[in-house]
Amino acid sequence: MAFQTDPGIPPDSVWIRNASPEDAGPVANIYNAYIAHSVATFELDPVSAEEMKSRIMQVQQGHPWLVAERNEEIIGYAYASAWKARAAYQHTVETTIYLDPAHLNRGTGYQLYQQLLQVLKHQGRHVAIGGIALPNPASIRLHERLGYQKVAHFKEVGYKFGQWVDVGYWELILTH
Repeated sequence: MAFQTDPGIPPDSVWIRNASPEDAGPVANIYNAYIAHSVATFELDPVSAEEMKSRIMQVQQGHPWLVAERNEEIIGYAYASAWKARAAYQHTVETTIYLDPAHLNRGTGYQLYQQLLQVLKHQGRHVAIGGIALPNPASIRLHERLGYQKVAHFKEVGYKFGQWVDVGYWELILTH
C-alpha cells in the first residue's frame, strides 16, 4: 500500500509505502553504511539482505515498516517495533529511522517519520519512543520537530569505534 497516491507525482518526489521483502537488499545497504561508519547503531557486523528480509517480515507481524523512494530508488526507511515484551506495554512502540546519507537534509526523514506516526496513531498506539546515540544533533532536531521530548539520558552504555557512546531517549504521546 502506497501512501502517496497521486499518479502525477513529479519524478523527484518522495514516495512512501509499506516495505516488501524485495526491499531487503537496498534497506540492508543503507543500514550497513551506518554500521560501518557511525555510532547510530550499535551493531558491529554488516547485515545480509536475507537477514534484513527476515527482520522486515518479523516487524510486519504487528507493526509498520515503511520505505521512502525517490526515482524508484529506496532512500530511507522507518519502522516501529515492540518497546517491551510484557502485555501491558502493547500500546508503546520504539521508532527507528535511517536515511541514505546522500539524501539527508532534504525533508525526507520528516515526511517518512510523520507518515510512520500517522500509521501508529491509526493502529491505536499510545506512545512512541525513539532512542538516539549521542551526539546526533540532526536526529534530535527531527524527533523534537515531530513533538518528541527527551525523557532519559544513559551515559556510556555502548562501545563502538574505540569510544563509549551515550544514548538518549525521546518520547511522543500519540493519543490522549
